[in-house]
Amino acid sequence: MEKESTSSTIQPRSVKFAIDRGGTFTDVWASIPGQSDMVLKLLSVDPGNYGDAPAEGIRRVLEMVSGTAIPRRSPIPKDLVRSIRMGTTVATNALLERKGTRHAFVVNQGFRDLLDIGYQSRPKLFDLGIRKPELLYDEVVEISERLTVEAYDEDAFKSSRTQPKESPGLFVRGMTGDLLRVVRPLDEDEVRQKLMNIKSKGIETLAICLAHSYMYPDHENRVAEIASELGFSHISTSSSVGANMIKMISRGSSASADAYLTPEIVRYVEGFAKQFQDGNLDNISCEFMQSDGGLVSHKAFSGLRGILSGPAGGVVGHARTSYDGKSPIVGFDMGGTSTDVSRYGGSLEHVFESTTAGVSIQSPQLDINTVAAGGGSMLFWRDGLFKVGPESAGAHPGPASYRKGGPLTVTDANLFLGRLIPSYFPAIFGPDENLPLDSDIVAMKLEELTKTINADTGRSMTPHEVAIGFIEVANESMCRPIRALTEARGFVTADHNLATFGGAGGQHACEIAEKLGIGRIVIHKYSSILSAYGMALAEVVQEAQEPSSEMLSVDSLPRLNDRLSFLKEKATSGLLAQNIIQSAIEHEYYLNLRYNGTDTNFMISKPDDGDWLAALEREHLRELSFTFPRTKKVHVDDIRVRGVGKTEESSSDNARLVEELKSLSFKSALKTEDGVTNAFFTAGGLQSTKIIQLSSLQPGAVIMGPAIVIDNTQTIVVVPGAEAKILTSHVVIDLVGKAGKSDALQTTELVVDPVKLSIFGHRFMSIAEQMGRTLQKTSISLNIKERLDFSCAIFSPVGDLVANAPHVPVHLGSMSYAVKYQHELHRGSLRPGDVLVSNHPEAGGTHLPGWFPRYGKNVTL
Repeated sequence: MEKESTSSTIQPRSVKFAIDRGGTFTDVWASIPGQSDMVLKLLSVDPGNYGDAPAEGIRRVLEMVSGTAIPRRSPIPKDLVRSIRMGTTVATNALLERKGTRHAFVVNQGFRDLLDIGYQSRPKLFDLGIRKPELLYDEVVEISERLTVEAYDEDAFKSSRTQPKESPGLFVRGMTGDLLRVVRPLDEDEVRQKLMNIKSKGIETLAICLAHSYMYPDHENRVAEIASELGFSHISTSSSVGANMIKMISRGSSASADAYLTPEIVRYVEGFAKQFQDGNLDNISCEFMQSDGGLVSHKAFSGLRGILSGPAGGVVGHARTSYDGKSPIVGFDMGGTSTDVSRYGGSLEHVFESTTAGVSIQSPQLDINTVAAGGGSMLFWRDGLFKVGPESAGAHPGPASYRKGGPLTVTDANLFLGRLIPSYFPAIFGPDENLPLDSDIVAMKLEELTKTINADTGRSMTPHEVAIGFIEVANESMCRPIRALTEARGFVTADHNLATFGGAGGQHACEIAEKLGIGRIVIHKYSSILSAYGMALAEVVQEAQEPSSEMLSVDSLPRLNDRLSFLKEKATSGLLAQNIIQSAIEHEYYLNLRYNGTDTNFMISKPDDGDWLAALEREHLRELSFTFPRTKKVHVDDIRVRGVGKTEESSSDNARLVEELKSLSFKSALKTEDGVTNAFFTAGGLQSTKIIQLSSLQPGAVIMGPAIVIDNTQTIVVVPGAEAKILTSHVVIDLVGKAGKSDALQTTELVVDPVKLSIFGHRFMSIAEQMGRTLQKTSISLNIKERLDFSCAIFSPVGDLVANAPHVPVHLGSMSYAVKYQHELHRGSLRPGDVLVSNHPEAGGTHLPGWFPRYGKNVTL
């Protein structure tokens, strides 16, 4: 704990807070002028002691820095607080638990089942008990309104801009310049009557989605005006809450999600404000992290844009603390139940359509991949394979070592292998919460599991080999989403650095990096609270976006630049309204481009040379490995400007990282160790391993692995052959050498190794999944792109199924026959690069098309 000071040493309005309110823990970072930063961790829910965790964290900090007692549940004084930045899981939890606000969905007549039907994709095809995600709305209101796009043509130079002749009342002009026919005008009397009927049922919130409103929002806006006149408390229109792009299902789903979640966000923010003096946040700059990695005023924070509020802080955190300006970084955030991975190469990477808890979201979000593997993931021996997760022990009962009767988990395996040191953990376990981690129960459970595995396989594995086997399988499962972010998008994984954070990340970072061919790991001193710290370094953001029907050409560029300028002013106005000064505002310009005849868009950042087409060609070639002739027309589907407001809080630790790596004279640490333990590693087996406290090391110190580096909030495992360099705010681990696998894991016997079988299962699955993503991106068929009606698999040289992605089972049943048939039909005549196309019932069983890329002497795929 920091030394307490008196209020006389603290200037008014000088303490800055950054808070990540997670599902289990709330992390608090506080900056106090003239003092060291303060860090707190507390339970997110503890009703016996406090009502709101972030407010309680602020209270504790202010009590310590002021030297004045602030009773719990009493109003928190505001005089010392300068700013509060927060990320929260309120929206995420409400969506996952289906505990949002009752609302009605307003849509065109005949479209009442739009969101229920959805895209007809089936994400869990292999589940025997299929359960459709629950719809968020309670009622549907169908209204008599209908627009259609007049004379639409994909080859859109036959534009509706000039044909047919306009007629008042019959046609309207959309913001894209397209002409829309009013098939059925808006019946305001009908709208008013139906909304009054809904309101009489106690529903106070509406989501409105009308066809083509992304290009002509006037009718949606008029319905919203009528609803406001009738006293509805919250109204979400599909043309205003998200990215406002084509695709009615995603827009409607986003509007529904916003109506479902925003009232919950508003209630939370109001409740948070009431914890302070005067029951408000006046004179305090209070901002919330959005899913796109930008901050927004608490008054403008919405549910749709807050779904990834917490994880977004972690992405901004590693982007602003661990990027050296040369090598892109992969963010690796390993928690208790799951692991989030992200990528940063100089700019934040966004997706504009995603699915969360079965709900399609059309809104800018950071590209974050999640896998159900973390410290609490349970360990299983099933069907001759080592399995890790997706089931988690959670906080209760937790891992077996927590003394609550829990199952074996990844944390227990690390404890058994000597990678976690019980004496450096708080003694908070057992019935009286005063005992250390229980190593004995873990050893007993692993011994029993080892006996079962040996009996089933006829092998003679030791408990250490079983434990390290589970760690290897867990590591491989966490590599899959990283490969999806890099290899599947045309990036070389080994060209990246690995930025590790989260409670368990440091225990696995070295071995994850080795598997991916990554040579450097960067760990910030605040890695265990990096989501909170990232919010302290973030910037205020205002997005402005509109649809377009332009074709990219020399003639259209002036019009596109005019629209970019208009959106720039719109974004600037939004930032000025949030008290960002004009000189601190910067802008990023984007066009959402696609080739004519395709349905795969690329959000292209404005190139320095102004050549948008060349920039599209580079992205298309990198991600899809081919490009089109320059004569092929290019559509501009959306125009976007991202306004970024630099504030005095916005900063970066990247410059210090780069400078210290250049300037420090690195040499072996003078202090050799604080202790020694025996730890088991894949490379070398059981080895004597140094235990070193990070606080005892000076910048410039070098630690050679094997070693375990410990501080107050994390454990960092430095594997044999690795070299850890200590910086002022970072630990940088270089994998300078790779030792071979331990003798225990090496074998020349022709027997099935269950660990390797599990690992290769993950690798083959990763290949099949990447095949599926590429097929989805490059397809024109909506059946493939949206319903995901396809299958990808890997086969042996003789055509037997080896691994498949979780795609359509009926395909997988026949694909092996198709491969074998083609293998025999073309035996001896195929060459590398040949592609086979089959669509014959005799050669496939179900008369389904099959594509067979050829990669060797035999058909292997």
